[in-house]
Amino acid sequence: MSKNTIIKGTLILTFAGLLTRLIGFFYRIFLSKALGAETLGLYQLIFPVYGICFTIYASGIQTAISKLVAEEAAKGSTKSAKRVLKTGVLLSVTIASILSIIIYNSSDLIATKLLLHPESASSLRILAYVFPFCGITACINGYYYGLKKAGVPALTQLVEQIIRVGFVYFAALYFGGGKIKATCELAVVGIVFGEIASNIYNLISLITQKKEHYSSAGVEDQYQSRFLRALFKMSVPLTANRLFISVLHSFEAILIPAMLQKSGLTASEALSLFGILNGMAIPFLLFPSTITNSLSVLLLPAISEASAKQNTKLIAHTVSVSLKYSLILGIFSTGFFLFFGSPLGMSVFHIEEAGTYLVVMAWLCPFLYTATTLSSIINGLGKAHLTFLNSVAGLSLRIILLALIIPKFGIYGYLISVLISQLLTTALDVIIVVKNIPFKFDAVNSLLKPGIITFFGCSVFYRAYLFFKTVLDIPDVALIVLCAFVLTVVTVYLLKATNAIKMGEWKIT
Repeated sequence: MSKNTIIKGTLILTFAGLLTRLIGFFYRIFLSKALGAETLGLYQLIFPVYGICFTIYASGIQTAISKLVAEEAAKGSTKSAKRVLKTGVLLSVTIASILSIIIYNSSDLIATKLLLHPESASSLRILAYVFPFCGITACINGYYYGLKKAGVPALTQLVEQIIRVGFVYFAALYFGGGKIKATCELAVVGIVFGEIASNIYNLISLITQKKEHYSSAGVEDQYQSRFLRALFKMSVPLTANRLFISVLHSFEAILIPAMLQKSGLTASEALSLFGILNGMAIPFLLFPSTITNSLSVLLLPAISEASAKQNTKLIAHTVSVSLKYSLILGIFSTGFFLFFGSPLGMSVFHIEEAGTYLVVMAWLCPFLYTATTLSSIINGLGKAHLTFLNSVAGLSLRIILLALIIPKFGIYGYLISVLISQLLTTALDVIIVVKNIPFKFDAVNSLLKPGIITFFGCSVFYRAYLFFKTVLDIPDVALIVLCAFVLTVVTVYLLKATNAIKMGEWKIT
């Protein structure tokens, strides 16, 4: 593996991810105003169905393609890598098409019996059209991840987001007769158009690649059969594991509004609160995770390749560095959201609860971001079943706590449940990594220095924010963004000055 392969790919994916999420934030603000909290909650309800279906037709297959392509590329066999992709696309699209038909024809039943909101049926029917396109995109992205070429998947994110947001905005303006007026169905149509656009871009990227001269038809069929068996062998356990987790996530999403009603809220109030939480507060919380998500995507093939070569030194160093930076990011994010979460939520969405939930959930950041990195490391070691068991344990505990705590404490019961369950999942992941990889953990530079610098930095900048808020006539959100940018630069400088971080750490071979 060449020097800086991971960090270069991570930076590419992170840059695209940050732009995508930035666009997504403006889109969330737009949707919150165009739809309202209740309809936004209804819009969020269809995603558990989407998540389950995506897991079946794409998630496991994408990871299997990434691993197989990485293995074939390591052998210098680019032809075989392309055959892996071709076989994976055929498998994914077939499954996706079957699921599209099932969801379309069963939309009324799913909306009424599972989501408990019959009005979501029309959105499900529209969503069903997107499955085959998502399958193709996921497979092509997996192919490029396996080759450690992050550029195409990164641009794919941007294309999808830009087309989706642009379509919904102009359509809402047009159908609203000059006023911004959107429906849940229109927002789902935007998803379909965005995925089709990203799909077209992905296909063009493949077509414009240097063409390979393939072998005869008989040999081609033999290769395809071999890769199909390999994909099945690798993707079926991954899909089964992720499907079970996805079902638990979906059950959780459906359970929350129901339990909120038991706490004394009406159905409309429960759905509105669910919309505020999932459509406003949580996206802010996950914004910094763009970095760890990008890192985890590239860690899996890197760890897999090093593991195959039995390069334990490389694995240990990669794990040590990636965990350190995940923790630093988590600590910084916690500090920022604790101080700025409330004014941030209020200034962006003009809803006090969005900021309140952001502050309460800020403590999740270190555990949430670190767990993403740990899971990718464990999967790269070929122990995906352990990641699955840890996730199931955490989600099962969360669902039990949701049913017990929310009726008594309301939405704060949900926040407590998420924190406890995430602590469990992260702790279990840490135990597995420690048992399998003899890596070094620098507590002073990973926890102590970042914690002290973040606390004092956030304290100073929050006081500066309160002062300038009273003397400067600029939008509150612009002042917060400015504080966030300068605070980030100052924090990075102080971390480098105290030798807590060193760019040379990423020069791994």
